[in-house]
Amino acid sequence: MDLNSMLKEGSSKLGVDLSQKQIEQFMTYKDVLLEWNQKMNLTAIEDEKEIIIKHFLDSISCVKSGALLSEGKVIDVGTGAGFPGIPLKIISPNIQLTLLDSLNKRIGFLKEVGNQLGINDIEYVHGRAEDEGQNKDHREKYDFAVARAVAPLNVLLEYCLPFVKVGGHFICQKGNKLNEELEESKAALRVLGGEVITQIEVPLPFSDISHSIVLIRKIKQTSTKYPRKAGKPSKEPIK
Repeated sequence: MDLNSMLKEGSSKLGVDLSQKQIEQFMTYKDVLLEWNQKMNLTAIEDEKEIIIKHFLDSISCVKSGALLSEGKVIDVGTGAGFPGIPLKIISPNIQLTLLDSLNKRIGFLKEVGNQLGINDIEYVHGRAEDEGQNKDHREKYDFAVARAVAPLNVLLEYCLPFVKVGGHFICQKGNKLNEELEESKAALRVLGGEVITQIEVPLPFSDISHSIVLIRKIKQTSTKYPRKAGKPSKEPIK
């Protein structure tokens, strides 16, 4: 099966029908990713089919949470090479997307992707989640925060929930230890003002991989004590 068909069929299985333009944008994204990966470490996955499955379809699977609407403000925290934020922007062009990453070289790559895809309304923020979560320009300003498994859930909650406005949602992609992590996150949820709405298991098309998506609603404002200073959330998770 060629890459275009794989992407189109895989997306369809996840409930998303891609236009020809969207497929072309994904293929351009893949090419820029592989080109830049030669000079900086963006992804360990270099096989084109694996990129389609483990990066693109994996990112698109966020829609299975049932919460990502076609518009609203979305921040991708610790976006890395742009996942899941850029794929979500490709499939929902009307979302207002902010990409946050602590490495300026990656921000340079992300700007190039936006440029090559003809998407000129992405906001790129170079900074750490702990610092930007206290910045009034970003704090409690977003309808959605998204993150791929950059840290254990109780740490991720402190990185992400401060960005979400009350009534908004944090969509978190996790691996197979989710129940354990949810158990360890009860205190963080209580302290930071979140509640778990749903958790679903999503099998990735064309693979034997299955992962979890957790949808967390922000039910009250986060205390200004959080997020704590850079490095603190990962060293001393809320217990």
